[in-house]
Amino acid sequence: MAANINRVVLVGNLTKDPELRHTPSGTAVCSLRLAVNTRRKDSATGEWTEKPNYFDITVWGNQGESCAQYLAKGRPVAVDGRLEWREWDAQDGTKRQAVEIIADSVQFLGSRSDGEGGGQPQFVPAGAAAQTENADFAAGADDDIPF
Repeated sequence: MAANINRVVLVGNLTKDPELRHTPSGTAVCSLRLAVNTRRKDSATGEWTEKPNYFDITVWGNQGESCAQYLAKGRPVAVDGRLEWREWDAQDGTKRQAVEIIADSVQFLGSRSDGEGGGQPQFVPAGAAAQTENADFAAGADDDIPF
């Protein structure tokens, strides 16, 4: 029998400031809204366009408090978590449904100054950093090394 896997990894920018609240027992719950762009080629024009996808994220406990304290609109983050489906009856009697991400971990990317500006995520693949350092060395940027 195959194992069930429910895993989500997203990297994007916050579309609004985090919202922190507490359960009656005192547990912190932080709500985040994340925009993640999908790049696709327009079949009619041949131009590349970016379509934003929006995700609601819930972060529990101490990590939720940290998100509320240090994150702001526009800040790039990486989220690792799982999908959760919710159903409820609205006040008008209709059935409502939503899918949200329950975060297991949230990594703050970029710097604090990246908030409020909607800057691009400062995510650099592992191999790219080494290539950049090697290019600087080859260009003579490290001439003051004493060996």
